[in-house]
Amino acid sequence: MAEKRIKIAYITSIDARNKHSWSGTHYYIWNALQKKVGDIELIGPVQPFFALWIGRIATGLSQKIFHKRYNYRHSRILAKAYAKALKKQLLNNSYDLIVIPATSTFIPYLKTDIPIVYIGDSTVRNTMDYYPALTNLYDFSKKETLAIETDALHKSSLLTYPSKWASDSAINDFKVQASKVFTIPFGANIDYVPAKERVLSKRLTEVCKLLFLGVDWARKGGAIAFDTFIELNNMGIDTHLTVCGCVPPEKFRHPKLTIIPFLDKNKKEGKEKFDDMFLHSDFLILPTRSECFGVAFCEASAFGLPSITTDTGGVSSAVTEGKNGFLLPLSASGKDYAQVIADIYTNKEQYYSLVKESRNLFETILNWDKWAEDFKEAIKSIQSKS
Repeated sequence: MAEKRIKIAYITSIDARNKHSWSGTHYYIWNALQKKVGDIELIGPVQPFFALWIGRIATGLSQKIFHKRYNYRHSRILAKAYAKALKKQLLNNSYDLIVIPATSTFIPYLKTDIPIVYIGDSTVRNTMDYYPALTNLYDFSKKETLAIETDALHKSSLLTYPSKWASDSAINDFKVQASKVFTIPFGANIDYVPAKERVLSKRLTEVCKLLFLGVDWARKGGAIAFDTFIELNNMGIDTHLTVCGCVPPEKFRHPKLTIIPFLDKNKKEGKEKFDDMFLHSDFLILPTRSECFGVAFCEASAFGLPSITTDTGGVSSAVTEGKNGFLLPLSASGKDYAQVIADIYTNKEQYYSLVKESRNLFETILNWDKWAEDFKEAIKSIQSKS
């Protein structure tokens, strides 16, 4: 007899079908749940116009006049507006489970007896004064932000995070019962997975090809990536750098630098260009200054691309030292990154071992099928109580 599929309400503040939303993570979670866990009904984008409009106005004026931030995305006003907007949509539907990714503000005032699973990539305690959007907050906004998160995490029946860094924060900073917190790494946000044989047959050439991927040049450490590229060329290694997802400031220009400002992964040509870019690169370089996890590392691993990055935030749950890349300290300079890359590039045996281990980590851990299987196992603790 076939296993009965549960009915899941998947609630998002933005369109889950759009692969630009949360770098496509909403979309790939939705697909993974539908494939492996249950029947999904998309509810969203949920955007209470008035509450969001007031929040944006208040935040904009506050930054302009007082140079302080008000985090309206974690406010009582917005939380109540979300709950009101969702009340009608949940009232007459017999869902077995509510899944909410990324937006904990949905949860505090949501009146329902249906178990809630919250999928986050971090907690606000971790990201406060770490991510630019949550820096320089008013004290009252900090308190409100933490209160909203506390209410949401304790009201949820289950919490999943992609990194131990985030899970530990939920348990230690918010005093959430450890038995309802699960660390499940995210997968690669890609539709096309190259054949393993093709990945393992890739060979280094006389040109070292670096890939920098990110929409935020400064936060992702673009200046350090550029310095690394210059240093490698100064060391006598012919190096090319491709920057995808943003346009660096004008001072970062070079004949061997290629800039791809934007790729639309919702379109066929964008997806093909994205895949080609990964297939023909040798390293992903991402000296990120702040990072909750880094789906780009999962994507790189699918293509056998070693990641050279920073040991910060939740990155160490996506990049395993010496397996699918290397983690440098936050203080590392372009020279430090260049030396690591040069050592690997000039040691073909080590490089090909990294290629093999990168792909292996993708196949065993850093993919959405594995995420969904672990998620399905985690929610059994909820189902056993119902």
